[in-house]
Amino acid sequence: MCNVVNGAYRMMWMLTMFDLPVQTKKERKAATQFRNFLLDQGFEMCQFSVYLRFVAGKEQAEVYVRRIASAVPSAGSVQVLQFTDRQYEKIISFTGGIREPPQKNPEQYSLF
Repeated sequence: MCNVVNGAYRMMWMLTMFDLPVQTKKERKAATQFRNFLLDQGFEMCQFSVYLRFVAGKEQAEVYVRRIASAVPSAGSVQVLQFTDRQYEKIISFTGGIREPPQKNPEQYSLF
């Protein structure tokens, strides 16, 4: 079922946050593999352990949640937050103490 509001298809965002151990060589390798997995899945790095991806709706988000679940390392924690494009526009960001302009949603979802 599509997520439709007032006749408009509602796009969503997925924010994946993680805190993975990196004390040993094996842990660092697992953390790097997880970060690379997220990049391969079309996520973009917002901060070192925070990745963001635009999805076409709740159903597609669930597909990515299942993929993430299969790639989570055995140690550490991973959280996935889902929110709508309208909520994304309300994010308040600061860089170097200066408030950034509001985020704009993509004009259209592009496939590669």
